[in-house]
Amino acid sequence: MMANRLNKIVTRTGDDGTTGLANGIRLSKDSARINALGSVDELNSHLGVLLAESLPQDIREEVLRIQNDLFDLGATLALPGTVFAQEKLARLDDCIARYNTDLPPLKEFLLPNGSRAAALCHVARSVARRAERDFCHLAQSETVSNDVGRYLNRLSDLLFVLCRVLNRATGETETLWQRN
Repeated sequence: MMANRLNKIVTRTGDDGTTGLANGIRLSKDSARINALGSVDELNSHLGVLLAESLPQDIREEVLRIQNDLFDLGATLALPGTVFAQEKLARLDDCIARYNTDLPPLKEFLLPNGSRAAALCHVARSVARRAERDFCHLAQSETVSNDVGRYLNRLSDLLFVLCRVLNRATGETETLWQRN
């Protein structure tokens, strides 16, 4: 039962520079798997900061679903051999299509700015890219569910689209990259 597992927060088992996976195996805190887990955890925390902002209700609900997905994704990383649910990836694809429909096409790269919510979403997007890179590093040395990498890739795409939607909702103009 989860409540029993979390009764004791300070265990001192990580004092030696290792941390435990869900299967009981202990890994160095700088291992590729733990780095990937840490990036996913950081991404989830950035999404929590985004949720502290005033957001349209549909986006708020989607970010909450994504936070839950990221816990599932972390569980997949914490228990080697498990598979990440493909329907979560399909939901992201649907969200991207739905939110991108009303956005004007881009003629140039965008600078990551705008409203506070959009700027926080850009930070989450860049952390999602790092989590994806960390996952790819892990996948070079261990067998892992490819759907995790696909999900992180698609999530960064969705977060980019949401940045644009959030700026549009607040009347912020998009700042295009100026080529020198």
